[in-house]
Amino acid sequence: MAYTWLEDFFWLLLMGYGVLTALHALLYKRDPRAALGWIVTALALPGVGPLLYWLLGVNRIRMRGRGWQEGGQGLPMRDTASGKRGDGVVSAGLPPYHEWYAPYLSLAEAVTRRSLLGGNKVDILVNGNTAFPAMLQAIDDARDHVYLSSYIFESNTTGLQFVEKLTLARQRGVEVRVLIDALGEYYSFPRISRLLERSKVPVAKFLPFSLGGRGLHFNLRNHRKLLVVDGRVGFTGGMNIGDRHLVPEQSDGGVKDLHFRIEGPIVGQMQDAFCEDWEFVTKERLSGRMEPPASKGSALCRGISAGPNEDFEKLHWLLTGVLAVARERVCIMTPYFIPDRGLVTALNSAALRGVKVDLLLPERNNLPLVQWASRAYLWELLQYGVRIYLQPPPFDHSKLLLVDDLYTLIGSANLDPRSLRLNFEFNLEIYDADLNARLADHFEICRGAARPLTLAEVDGRSLPAKMRDATAKLLSPYL
Repeated sequence: MAYTWLEDFFWLLLMGYGVLTALHALLYKRDPRAALGWIVTALALPGVGPLLYWLLGVNRIRMRGRGWQEGGQGLPMRDTASGKRGDGVVSAGLPPYHEWYAPYLSLAEAVTRRSLLGGNKVDILVNGNTAFPAMLQAIDDARDHVYLSSYIFESNTTGLQFVEKLTLARQRGVEVRVLIDALGEYYSFPRISRLLERSKVPVAKFLPFSLGGRGLHFNLRNHRKLLVVDGRVGFTGGMNIGDRHLVPEQSDGGVKDLHFRIEGPIVGQMQDAFCEDWEFVTKERLSGRMEPPASKGSALCRGISAGPNEDFEKLHWLLTGVLAVARERVCIMTPYFIPDRGLVTALNSAALRGVKVDLLLPERNNLPLVQWASRAYLWELLQYGVRIYLQPPPFDHSKLLLVDDLYTLIGSANLDPRSLRLNFEFNLEIYDADLNARLADHFEICRGAARPLTLAEVDGRSLPAKMRDATAKLLSPYL
């Protein structure tokens, strides 16, 4: 009799747990289809259904990021409820003939809480062959401070050159701070943090793995690439630090990429982004002096710090917003392309409106699982007029979005769930016709060496290939 009573009580607990789980899904899942699916699962599979929901159905990435936020542990989130707009600087105006950008400008300022700043100069640096010497020279020229953040910082020849320059800067009294992602530093051995510590260069690791403290996180990575020198010159883009970005001429080796040297008021927003990350990791508030940067050029720029500590997926909102105002052309270059339904719809809508939408992807990806998942999405774009081109080796790691003849988006984010939902990223949106034209020329050169992908080719994949790609697509939210 006692056994029967305990058994009934156990099943009652399981059913109650299922009901509570179903209520959580009802209240917090935004997609009604997902909510219904989890409710049915939680109630139909006592014990197992709720367990699956709490393991797979809850966005712990956002919960953890917001938990740190609310606990006062840094990574400041722009206040979206206060009504305060920007950082105290009135957004600069655009040429009158681009008045159709006005709705997007309102969206961007509301979402980022940063103003659009004029008077910036942006130089394009192609591959590490050009970028690394410019970055090393800037460190040599530093007088007050050098702030460097990189997802991957390899301990090969290039990495050692940076260690040497950073060490010399510290020795002559420059305030040096280096921030490395704790996962990214494992791409090479010995770990660069040990080499920096031996040289007495202050270095910190973003979310190191720990059984206590902030725990073990394979997501929530700092993917930002920032170098700020004296608050007057900054570097950002998609390039990590390492020999892989040294691309030999007439060779399939190396990893191609774009990086950018920036002067002007926008460097202040870049410095703010680094200082926020550094304070989150170390609790140290940096004191690097910021001289009011002089106007250096014609580019209007805005910094975009995005991460899972936000109320919404900032980059995703901005991407769909700017695609909605495109009039003539959209050029996208990205190494990792795994779009969600909203981004697929935005690209197809632009193409159906008559906008020329060109997507440039690597022919052979360095991450096969990502390539398979990506291929499963491409037919949806090809059938509505998006033109897709596949680049031959060497692998191109560039991240670039051009809209019409004015708008440019550069930075660290790829067009995949990891960048748009799971990682901390830094991008710049730039309004400058001259920069747009120069990058459009670069895009055309890359597209000229690529081959077009056709709907017939995608549809003609073998059944095993289609099944492989569709299976990889199921893992899209985690790739």
